[in-house]
Amino acid sequence: MQALYLANGQLSIRTNHPQPQPASGEALIRIRLAGICSTDLEIVKGYAGFRGVLGHEFVGEVVATADSADKDWVGQRVVGTINIGCRECVECLAHGPEHCPHRTVLGIIGHDGVFAEYITLPVANLLVVPDTVPDEAAVFTEPLAAALRIREQVMVRPSAKTAVVGPGRLGLLIGKVLALAGTEVTMLGRSERSLMLPAQWGLRTGFVTDYPENSFDFVVEATGNEAGFAHSLRLVRPRGTLILKSTFHGQTTLDLTKLVVAEINVVGSRCGPFAPALRLLAEEAVPVRDTIEAEYSLSDALTAFEHAARPGVRKVLIRP
Repeated sequence: MQALYLANGQLSIRTNHPQPQPASGEALIRIRLAGICSTDLEIVKGYAGFRGVLGHEFVGEVVATADSADKDWVGQRVVGTINIGCRECVECLAHGPEHCPHRTVLGIIGHDGVFAEYITLPVANLLVVPDTVPDEAAVFTEPLAAALRIREQVMVRPSAKTAVVGPGRLGLLIGKVLALAGTEVTMLGRSERSLMLPAQWGLRTGFVTDYPENSFDFVVEATGNEAGFAHSLRLVRPRGTLILKSTFHGQTTLDLTKLVVAEINVVGSRCGPFAPALRLLAEEAVPVRDTIEAEYSLSDALTAFEHAARPGVRKVLIRP
């Protein structure tokens, strides 16, 4: 099959990559549409040390299952959670696979991803996409779930003065999800262009450099760079909450004194719940298709990655 392969920091199109075969409990899925996210771009730079087929945001169709007991999945249009746990350790049994010490992660750790014609995933990871949700919306299930994760982890008071630093691919979804809960959210960016779509979505906007220290009770950092960390820490008030969403290649050199002196509550936030994300997509509560800037075939995936890496670009899709 055709696949986009990463090795030693270099991407290449492989036309004879082995098609995966489902093991017991797994399904073979034909990829219908896949999305490039900031994590993919950071992995190319060296984050996570991954080698293999990239990608974890997708919508696909089940074409086969290893076990006859799972045959009803064949023909279903699906999305899939990305963490694959051992299902035996204390973490898996008590909380799920997201922090399993033995886990693989689709297109990130030890498991080929979705920039290919086919993938395999455990049937337990799959969710059926409602008929009313088109592929161009369903492909956003994973990042929208990541935005919803914040509301699982902490209670954001509607009255809390809230900012999302970084109005990009993920930050925009986070801002909308928080606003749906009644919170007044300010999207903070560095250019007028980056703030145009948040404003169209009815969100307050501003330049991150225009706000003084200690301006917000609740700050979400979603920039994907060290400068975003620094601004977010500067903006959060004493005894406020700082949510960290960015994962990127490289080291940070921040002065963390304020975390102690100002008693800042810091929460790391990663993968989230797919079922509520699908419900929001079915309700068209988050206009995710507004963020699509381009679509490429898998054979043009190298060009797609070059496009996605440009400053200010939001969602670039790959259709095998």
